Order: sequence, then structure tokens, then C-alpha cells
Amino acid sequence: MGWLNNWTTPRSLRWRIWRHARKGNPLGYAAMTQRLDTILHGLEQADQHEALQRAIEALSAFYGVDHMVYHWVSSSGEQYGCGTYDDVWVERYLEKQYLRVDPVITGCYQRFHPVDWKRLDWSSKAARAFQKDAIEHGVGNQGFSIPIRGPNGQFALFSLSHNCTDDEWDAFTETNRRDLILVAHYFNKKALDLEPGRTPEPSQPLSPREIDAMTLLAVGYNRAQVAETLSISEHTLRVYIESARFKLGAMNTTHAVARALARGLIVV
Repeated sequence: MGWLNNWTTPRSLRWRIWRHARKGNPLGYAAMTQRLDTILHGLEQADQHEALQRAIEALSAFYGVDHMVYHWVSSSGEQYGCGTYDDVWVERYLEKQYLRVDPVITGCYQRFHPVDWKRLDWSSKAARAFQKDAIEHGVGNQGFSIPIRGPNGQFALFSLSHNCTDDEWDAFTETNRRDLILVAHYFNKKALDLEPGRTPEPSQPLSPREIDAMTLLAVGYNRAQVAETLSISEHTLRVYIESARFKLGAMNTTHAVARALARGLIVV
């Protein structure tokens, strides 16, 4: 069992060991669970950002993935987080304002469940260019993100990325999906504790017309269809949408719909 404590073991091998221990080696699984508990205990004791960084580095090593990132995005576009990406890539992401075109961000605004990056929309020229740049900077050809919605519409992502085949990645995410969801929310709770000033303020209630507009957009109507259904002009609809977006502290219409759903303001 000495290998369980040898964290210089190559990541690809640790990954296979983890899957084997989980599926067919109760003693190995127990030892690895104890290791995870130790990491999470360290996270629980974190009292500053540097401790979050140490925790996510330990979690990335534990799961044997190339990268792990916690990314909190505010309605104003301000970003907070930590992770294992190279500093050059982080600076490039900010410099190029990739937040605006990143399919992981835009796609997860519309989702409430974990998503494999392969299932996101990479069809636009900007998205493909971003993907190529990310892979060239070592992000990896596979990814898995867990959308997190906290108090007052707070939105964050907990993501893992790695270089491997589709079959290997599918097996890894299937095996670890449940635990990763728990880890993601545990991590977000600690971030909220450390950064209370970043938590969004409670939003104003939506008007009945704003609720109608958000609901129809949520079920897939385009703006023309929404305006026709509500018997209003598209100009008036824009006013309702912008008003709702402002009240919800959302970056765009998609974000506004996601926040309205997350807060139970609309039901589809």
C-alpha cells in the first residue's frame, strides 16, 4: 500500500490506480478516501486565498488531472478564483477577454448539472480559436465543469481538464462525478466564507411582465415570438428584458434567465 502515499507517482498511473481502488480494492479505496478527507479538512481550515490555492493544487494531484480550477464570475465580469493553470495562460485569458467567448462560461450559464466540454457549442470561429489557444497553452483536450449557484444569484464554476482519450475521460468522470460535485460545492462555500464582500446583493423582485418575458425566453422562444405571445412590441420587450437583467445583476440575457431560474423566480 506504499504507493497510496507516493504522490510523485506519474499522474496517468495515479489515475488508473484510483479507478482500480475505487472499483475493486476496498483497502486502497479507504486509504484514498482518507487522503481526500485530509485535503478537505485543510480546505475547511483555510483562512486566506493562499490556502484555497494549496487545496486546489492538492485536489488536482489527488485526482491525477492536469488542471483543476475554481472560477467565480460576478455580474460585472469581475473574476475571482484559483487553480493550476500556468500564469501565462491566466494572463492571456484576461488580456484577450476570453470570458466573452469561452463556451464553458456561456454554456454553463444555461445549465444546472455538470457538463463535459465536448457537449458545449464550439462551432463559432471565436470559440474554435479560443479552444486552439487553450490547448496550445496546456489546458488539455478534455474538460468537465460543475456550475455552482450560490446566494443571491452567485455563479461559479469548478472545472477539471486533462489530456487523454474520450473513453478514458468518460470513465474518469463517470467514476468521480458524485464526489466532484460535493467537492465543488464544498470549495464554493469556503470561497464565500473568505470573500463575503463579493456575494451579490439581493435583487429586486421582477414585475409580472418581466417574469412572463423571462419564462418564455427560458423555454426557448426567440424575441419576436415572445413579443407576439405577450402582444407587445419588440422595443417594449427589450425594456422588460433590460429591466430584469438589471434587477438580477446579470451580464446578459442568458445569464438573466439562468439567475431567474436559479432563484425560483420563474418555472419552466
